[in-house]
Amino acid sequence: MDTFQYLYNQLKERPGYLSIQLSMQEPKVILITPPFTQLNTPYPATAYLKGFLNTKGISSLQWDLSIELALKIFCKDGLTRVFELIQNIGEPGFEKEDVYQNRYHFIDQIDAVISFLQSKNPSFAYRIVRGDYFELADLNLDENDLNVSFGYMGLQDKAKYISSALIAKLSRFITDNLDPHFGLSRYAESLSSCVHSMDDLYSALLDESGLIDTLIEELLDQKTEVLKTSNLVAITVPFPGNLYSALRCAQYIKLRFPSIKLALGGGYVNTELRSLSDKRIFEFVDFISFDAGETALLQIINYIDGSIPVELLKRTMICDSQGMRWVDGSLFRDVNAEESGTPDYSDLRIHDYISVLEVVNPMHSLWSDGYWNKLTMANGCYWKKCTFCDVSLPYISDYIPHDAALLCDRVEKLIQDNSCSGFHFVDEAAPPALMKRFSEEILRRNIQISWWTNIRFEKSFNYELCELLRESGCIAVTGGLEVASDRLLKLINKGVSVVQVARVMDAFAASGIMVHAYLMYGFPTQTEQETVDSLEMVRQMFELGILQSAHWHRFALTVHSPIACEPEKYKILVSTDSSSNFANNELEYKEPHGIDHSRYGEGLRKSLFNFMHGSGIDFDLQAWFDFNIPRTTISPDFIANAIETEA
Repeated sequence: MDTFQYLYNQLKERPGYLSIQLSMQEPKVILITPPFTQLNTPYPATAYLKGFLNTKGISSLQWDLSIELALKIFCKDGLTRVFELIQNIGEPGFEKEDVYQNRYHFIDQIDAVISFLQSKNPSFAYRIVRGDYFELADLNLDENDLNVSFGYMGLQDKAKYISSALIAKLSRFITDNLDPHFGLSRYAESLSSCVHSMDDLYSALLDESGLIDTLIEELLDQKTEVLKTSNLVAITVPFPGNLYSALRCAQYIKLRFPSIKLALGGGYVNTELRSLSDKRIFEFVDFISFDAGETALLQIINYIDGSIPVELLKRTMICDSQGMRWVDGSLFRDVNAEESGTPDYSDLRIHDYISVLEVVNPMHSLWSDGYWNKLTMANGCYWKKCTFCDVSLPYISDYIPHDAALLCDRVEKLIQDNSCSGFHFVDEAAPPALMKRFSEEILRRNIQISWWTNIRFEKSFNYELCELLRESGCIAVTGGLEVASDRLLKLINKGVSVVQVARVMDAFAASGIMVHAYLMYGFPTQTEQETVDSLEMVRQMFELGILQSAHWHRFALTVHSPIACEPEKYKILVSTDSSSNFANNELEYKEPHGIDHSRYGEGLRKSLFNFMHGSGIDFDLQAWFDFNIPRTTISPDFIANAIETEA
């Protein structure tokens, strides 16, 4: 079919309606999550895509190589190989480390520990909490400290905490002595994070394989019979720490199955590779798709199938006889919520995921402890005005709320499919009105779930709404307090004040809903006094019990943010060379009249770690820093008075 005829056929369809007729030679698609992502639950991209492909009758298979590779390392055979390799090529001095000296204990016990962390062997907790396990974990705590944290009956969580420390200790040993790129939730992140050239990444991909590369190849070796029947493999790259392993997977497949086409997409691609011009990446993949993946993937499938010409791909970068180019000729819009389908986790071994407990804090542990079904209440952000945010990119700017009844339909389907009633709604900012309708529908249907999501601290979250959310099963919310300074919040265009955030936190706390705050320091023009006062605001929130968990991150300037478009307004000078031919997201900048924000980082992290454990909340702020800081100007009862005034 020529291009004109296909365009005519598309135009005949009802405007905006997505309807693609596949030929009889429908391709079989493999969807891959490469190592490493979180260990306790699948990253949802492949499940979302598989759910959509189901609605089109397209057969697909998904592999989570992240959990598969983790289990291949943390098992008896895997650790045996690790220690043998370290004996041959390890860094000098490895034999003095207690991990190596106790290697046979680790090798003998690792299978039982992993089985316990998979909730398959709960009785093993009695072994873990006493004896060698506790001593090897290096927790810097004694038995009394653990009993304070977990109580005398908190056996499962106590054992999980010790086991998690053992896994983390083994991981550090591998990183220090065998593979500096190794990490529990990322791999070779430094090769793709904030890099403007592909040189180091490309060289690493051409170098002789290390342990992780070998294990990836072994995993794929076990799947060759399936690969032989497929003609498209789509790999998601959610984070910088996934790019190397994604390309290593693609390299393996392209070498052994040259007829298979490979597509790349995901969060890292959407934010970092939008100005890509280095064609070496196309030695590994054939298509790079951007932003919402459903229609883009469907058009790639149809192109491979011969149903459409290459000019009708959607938001896809290719490299052909005409060179490296961007193609976006499809007339089909992106799918809406009703057309996207229910996420499908059916190919994944959901009972093999590993729950870890790294911090003794119930709110903070939600990210790593327990299996969560992932759904989205609304795509994009309804506010989309924060000056530090990627508001120009579709994942933020294209706001599409979902229907509450449809969300409940999908909740019921996932409970039926996965036998799991825990849900994490992975929104940029879940809308309060939709959360209200969703909660009412959950209660109307009498669905028993536990759920949490990300929000903005809007005034809409009053005591009445928070109580409704609690009744529907909401256990926690996360949201951005950022700099905890009214002047800077206005500069950010956050649309909230510190007092408003505190009152919203109090409403959640009164309903027994946990709160986590994303915090920021080092924002342009931020003074030392504002940094100290921000910490005092946060301290008071912990003291009052309206905040359970938080995380400080250093401000990063991204190319897609409003600040990058008007740096002079924020008194900074952008120093990054804009001629990058590879990744281009985070920008280097100078703040000529600013302070040295970096020296505050350790004290902020240390104080927060203690606050989350209920310690040091009554300390003078100076105690957290090894240099003199200004005294806070915030009244010690500022937050308490703000809440009482509202009440």
